Amino acid sequence: MHKVLRFAGLAALLFVIAGCATTQPTAEKQAAVFFPPPPNLPRVQFLKSYDGAKDIEAKKSAFETFVTGEKESRRILDKPYGIAIYQGKIYVCDTNHTVMVFDLQKRTFEPLRGAKGQGKLIQPLNISIDSQGNKYVTDPIRQQVVIFDKNDFYVKALGGPGDWKPVDAVYYDGLVYVADIKNGEIRVFNRDTGQMVRTFGQVKDKPEDSLYLPTNMAFDSKGYLYVVDDGRFQVVKFDRDGHLIDTLGSLGTNLGHFGRPRGIAIDRNDNIYVVDASFYNVQMFNSKGQLLMFFGEGGTNPGKLILPAGISVDYDSLKYFNKYVAPDFQPQYLVAVVSQFGDRLVNIFAYGKEKGVKYPTYEELLKQSEEVIKKREKERPPEKKGGEKEQQ
Repeated sequence: MHKVLRFAGLAALLFVIAGCATTQPTAEKQAAVFFPPPPNLPRVQFLKSYDGAKDIEAKKSAFETFVTGEKESRRILDKPYGIAIYQGKIYVCDTNHTVMVFDLQKRTFEPLRGAKGQGKLIQPLNISIDSQGNKYVTDPIRQQVVIFDKNDFYVKALGGPGDWKPVDAVYYDGLVYVADIKNGEIRVFNRDTGQMVRTFGQVKDKPEDSLYLPTNMAFDSKGYLYVVDDGRFQVVKFDRDGHLIDTLGSLGTNLGHFGRPRGIAIDRNDNIYVVDASFYNVQMFNSKGQLLMFFGEGGTNPGKLILPAGISVDYDSLKYFNKYVAPDFQPQYLVAVVSQFGDRLVNIFAYGKEKGVKYPTYEELLKQSEEVIKKREKERPPEKKGGEKEQQ
């Protein structure tokens, strides 16, 4: 049942070796950063990063500052984690504060307007947004999922104080699925009534199929739920009734494995993006669980990540980043990744292709990789018995 992705099959892919390339300058005179590096065809371009008001709000002139007496804002994120994008707004869960909103159209950086009174947040960890613009914010200290509407106003809260710790929530067809990291299960609530209708994730007669530390979740286009389990070092696939369908990845240091899996997002083609806080990168899998590529690496330079956590895919806000796109690159959608530390906390990437270039299909690349796998397996020397175990 469990699908373990082998490194041999992954390392042979022609475009998985991540890195960055310096090409033509962008609108901000900064060299474009691509993943993977040449001579591979570019798939992902780093566009811009944010850490606070100075990165989005219009800079006041010296005269304005003199007249108003106001100093340039130093409002910044403290310790961000979850992220979501909706209609030109980037919502970031600042775990030591509240949900902060980068409004790309108005060029403002402000707290979520409904996060006060009944909607006040203590430790917002993750946020997801449904197709109607409703936001679902998990607060493990408040022990609730706090719901805000499309205008960012408070609606209601699900759950309450008790023996659980909600860390992520996603909506599907009238139900809200909540990851309870304390009990290793998924709790399902009726969004309208607020009542819990069922739980799943713990299998008494088959403990190896049970969840251990579920942290993040996402639905694909077919309604399958993907749960990142930090305790199992895997992504676990369920149907909506809680039946385990498959798993992706395993513990390890090679490509396709996980060290500390965190955020997860799924694009319109059901490609799966998983953040790993140990590898400081994002691994991209197809719907069959085959590794397609990865991007990002540890560091402080553009395109690099420090303890990455949340991730979000967005198709509607590209227009706000066109000026950062390299002239010969054609972006298709955005991928936003949060670093928990450093000066580049919210990192915006674009997935796309170089203009006028025919790209091989993923199927063609995977076929080529299989041929390399077979060759390497024939050339591989036999393993010695009693060798050292992989460090964990």
